[in-house]
Amino acid sequence: MQYGEVSGIDVPVSRLVQGTMMVGEENAEEGFRLYDAVFAMGCTAFDTAHVYGGGACQRALGAWINDRGIRDRVVVIDKGAHPNADRRRVTDFDVASDLHDCLARLKTDYIDLFLLHRDDPDVPVGPIVEALNEHLRAGRIRAFGGSNWTHERLEEANEYAAAHGLEPFVASSPHFSLADQLEAPWEGCVSISGPSRAAARAWYEANQMPVFSWSSLSRGFLSGRYTQRDFESWPEEADESVVRCYYCEDNLRRLERARGLAKQKGLTVPQVALAYLFAQPVNAFALVGSETADEFRANAEAMSVELTEEELGWLDLVIDPS
Repeated sequence: MQYGEVSGIDVPVSRLVQGTMMVGEENAEEGFRLYDAVFAMGCTAFDTAHVYGGGACQRALGAWINDRGIRDRVVVIDKGAHPNADRRRVTDFDVASDLHDCLARLKTDYIDLFLLHRDDPDVPVGPIVEALNEHLRAGRIRAFGGSNWTHERLEEANEYAAAHGLEPFVASSPHFSLADQLEAPWEGCVSISGPSRAAARAWYEANQMPVFSWSSLSRGFLSGRYTQRDFESWPEEADESVVRCYYCEDNLRRLERARGLAKQKGLTVPQVALAYLFAQPVNAFALVGSETADEFRANAEAMSVELTEEELGWLDLVIDPS
């Protein structure tokens, strides 16, 4: 396992972060075995959110942490202020309400890294930064950041923090993967993948703000399970967002190149895709939804895969085959 640092958090943060959406109260025993296994493999960071499973995912994660007595050895990444069907919810009231719910469900006194699950560009950044700093001073959170915030809004928020002697956003969680995201799977999502988002990646490279990439395998597009024929006859009951958000000629070329490189190196397509992510010059962490210990182990092995500049360029269609 490889580790990174996040300002304000004392525990080393594993570069591979285990998601929690697959574990609720109804399958807690099985989930505990999964969490035990990934923790034994060096995973210290677990990602959850106020909206996951209506709170069941947080309750199960908190029960496992408290049962094992390891609160001071893990990093809980939690998210709040997700919009609902009626309105955006990036307000000081909603942030406080969601945060207190998260603490109660997890049965903990603090969240290590609290991320605002969405942004509301119509809301000035100042009151948001002020509210998050209040929770920081109260000890409810150790650090905060934004999920699906543009780098421009993060920069604006941190300029406000610097001007007013406040703590800044220290982490970001956009979509980032080898596949270019053609459109957002859900409203308000932000991606830094693809040629059109080079400026965002340059900002993250220059600032080295930790990037907690969600959907690093692009909702399964880069899982290795699919070929062009599969996408052309996509069944109605399957996840339509995979086709809507990632199916295009360039992404198919990336997928086939990843498949070819995986065969050449004795790897899987997901391992090549994750190795690509970790080789980027940004401070990358990958959120993964491993459902088995073997799946997590295979994902972790990708961190030791070294890709050359030529291989990286070839995967991303910058270099054509000679």
